[in-house]
Amino acid sequence: MELTTILGVIVGVVAVVGAMIFKHIDFAVLLNPAAFFVIIVGTIATILNSFPGKNLKAVGSLFKILFTNKKEASEAELIDLIYNLSKQARSEGLLSLEAKVEEIQDPFLKKGVRLLVDGTGAELIEEILETEIAGIEKRHEINSSIFSSAGMYAPTLGVLGAVFGLIAAMSHINDTDQMAEAISAAFIATILGIFTGYVLWNPFAKKLKVKSQQEIMTKEMIIVGILSMQNGDSPFILKEKLLASLPKSTQKKINGQDKKG
Repeated sequence: MELTTILGVIVGVVAVVGAMIFKHIDFAVLLNPAAFFVIIVGTIATILNSFPGKNLKAVGSLFKILFTNKKEASEAELIDLIYNLSKQARSEGLLSLEAKVEEIQDPFLKKGVRLLVDGTGAELIEEILETEIAGIEKRHEINSSIFSSAGMYAPTLGVLGAVFGLIAAMSHINDTDQMAEAISAAFIATILGIFTGYVLWNPFAKKLKVKSQQEIMTKEMIIVGILSMQNGDSPFILKEKLLASLPKSTQKKINGQDKKG
């Protein structure tokens, strides 16, 4: 589970509930079907009007990415794997890696090693892998923009809901009690719009972008390793190249693990 996302949603709800408690606001005011309808259904309508169906099919998997942690090799494990492949290639030749290809779990690294075994030149290897990365970045950008679009439209729909509420309030202009209640309910849509837009949808879009950047950085590191093997660099040089792309703290941690091993 991605605890930060779950914790973020809970803390956001607590912030609203806490504010209502401190202001002595009755929680019953939140039970406004019209407000929920205009925000939820309205936001869905804006997304349907903004993106083709083939992009919206990914929404379910995007929520999975936001609320779960994908099981994948750590940076240390990946560097160790590439380092061992480099040692084998150095001592037995690149063709010896063919027997290792099916054991590699990471699809991107597997493709790179296959290109090496096939005798593909360095420039073509880099071109193929960088093209794949470019495609991934474009898909990820579209996916995150689904949530950022929802975050942009939801607060505006909240204003629309408030206008509907004020119109309803005017119909009770001769009854001050009902009018006051209607005005209070009118702003529930605004609260819901702002909350969903700035606590849920926009932050979700940001998290998807961060996860995408982390994935791209890992793939760029793999490219460095593949090209280093193709160039015939020593395993030590290869490892130093891989470590160079990581923060100093991570480098020290990996080097510390190597010394213990």
